[in-house]
Amino acid sequence: MEAKTLDSNFWNDVDKANDVNQKLVHLRKEVNLYENLQKDLKDTFDLLNEDLDSETILLITESIKDLKIKIDEIETSVILSGEFDSNACYLEIHPGAGGTESCDWASMLLRMYERFCEKNSYSYEVIDFQKGDEAGVKSVTLKIKGNYAYGYLKYEMGVHRLVRKSPFDANNRRHTSFASVSITPDINVKIDIEIKEEDLKIDVYHSSGAGGQSVNTSNSAVRITHLPTKTVVTCQVERSQLKNKELALQMLKNKLYMLELDKKNQELATLKGENKSINFGSQIRSYVLEPYKLVKDHRTNYESSSPEKILDGDILDMLIFNLKELK
Repeated sequence: MEAKTLDSNFWNDVDKANDVNQKLVHLRKEVNLYENLQKDLKDTFDLLNEDLDSETILLITESIKDLKIKIDEIETSVILSGEFDSNACYLEIHPGAGGTESCDWASMLLRMYERFCEKNSYSYEVIDFQKGDEAGVKSVTLKIKGNYAYGYLKYEMGVHRLVRKSPFDANNRRHTSFASVSITPDINVKIDIEIKEEDLKIDVYHSSGAGGQSVNTSNSAVRITHLPTKTVVTCQVERSQLKNKELALQMLKNKLYMLELDKKNQELATLKGENKSINFGSQIRSYVLEPYKLVKDHRTNYESSSPEKILDGDILDMLIFNLKELK
């Protein structure tokens, strides 16, 4: 890959060049981590050959703690070796039934993922945003870029449940709200999927930005429905209706490709007599703010008694835990 960067035509395709450079940064980090781990292991073993006085034992103890951290990093990088794990991804949030309550919960989830991106040097772009009628979010799609964005976030797909005292209830009663999260990798290779024009329902509408700001006053936003699978994609990030349509079609291809891939994997698992599928349509996690404080992932039994920290974007430890348990 380094040899590719020395080619005189390397920067002719800027997007491809940036992709290569991004992968190089990560690969160099992995190689350096591995080489440093080998060196630290040798140094630790060398200490064992010395007189084991209290000071040496303390040095060995500290060294083992550091080694564990580095081994955990390498283990995570090995787990993130799926076909699309290193890719950017599209994250969609849709509130469940419940009107304003669910729309507000969707906006809380949106903030959680935005804060996660900011804290971990991921960039994100709002591809589509539909404001709730009274408060919150009716629908939102983010494109998230960064090292292993899809790999880290892929198991966030499913239904998220919130229990709290409602700020919209004059009697201050507890309410339960639901919102669904969908994750699709940005598959940056040519996808060989035939989409028939008659299978598509294309709607155009006025773009509207988060916070009520107008993105465009013309009908530039595009919604595409794939009728055979009932798959819906929307895009309003571009000012041009044509460009929004192109991006929406690419998102649709990504979704249809993943649907086909999931179908093949399920057929293969059935033939092998395995039951490894994860039901993304079910409730995966509960965030309880009242009458006690708890975040619990129902698939892995991960628990945190600090829901405020989780909702403020401190979810990396939970994501890594789930990756190791669900791999």
